[in-house]
Amino acid sequence: MEFEKVNQFDGLEMSYICDFSGGYVSRNKKLFSQIELTDLNRFILEASVFGTPIFKLGDGNNKLLILSGIHGNELPPQIAHLKLLNELIGSDISNMIYFIPFAAPKSTMLSERTFNSMDLNRSTHINNSLSNLILNAILDLDIKFVGDFHSTAINSNPGFESIFSSKSPCPESFLIANYISREMGSDVISFDFAGSSYKGAVEDVCNLNGVPAVTCEVLSPFSNVAQGSVDKSLAQMRSFLDYFGK
Repeated sequence: MEFEKVNQFDGLEMSYICDFSGGYVSRNKKLFSQIELTDLNRFILEASVFGTPIFKLGDGNNKLLILSGIHGNELPPQIAHLKLLNELIGSDISNMIYFIPFAAPKSTMLSERTFNSMDLNRSTHINNSLSNLILNAILDLDIKFVGDFHSTAINSNPGFESIFSSKSPCPESFLIANYISREMGSDVISFDFAGSSYKGAVEDVCNLNGVPAVTCEVLSPFSNVAQGSVDKSLAQMRSFLDYFGK
């Protein structure tokens, strides 16, 4: 995967996971109304028309990924992700951080949970699915740790603010989840072995491939933005980065 410098933004580089997932994210009115139209956000929205962009900041040895939008109708983490990127541009970063704000821009545009009728958090193990292509990028780039950020609604699974993790085969998944829990108060949901509850979640398949990962959830109705949910998701992202000293 080849990255190109984005000259107008200090230290930012960009590539694409694929070119078939693009969408006009700005057509999602609930999401777009919450986005500050900075030059960087305009650039990301325009880039997302052509596929799934991935961005890179920093040059440290510890490679991290912040991911959101695996479910296009889970809006708070996607908004928070843009806020995080705007915060970090031009700042001193000790790690190499990759960012995928909109995993499936088309799904975000339509505010749909699925991408082309496929749940990307149940299909990471399926060759050439969009989430499988994200996994391949994680492995090809030698990314060491993954934070996948979601939102959940009352009466859904899990239905409360939480961090999913597993103790095996990557015990650091559980350690990261507990660190975020101590900082945030988010409940920890942990499994003894990754993928034992259901197949195909990005977090689980990463762990099964030796890349410690967690899934962080905040509470908000689907296709909507609950008060305080963006700030909660942003705080979870900061806590994930703080675990590694950012």
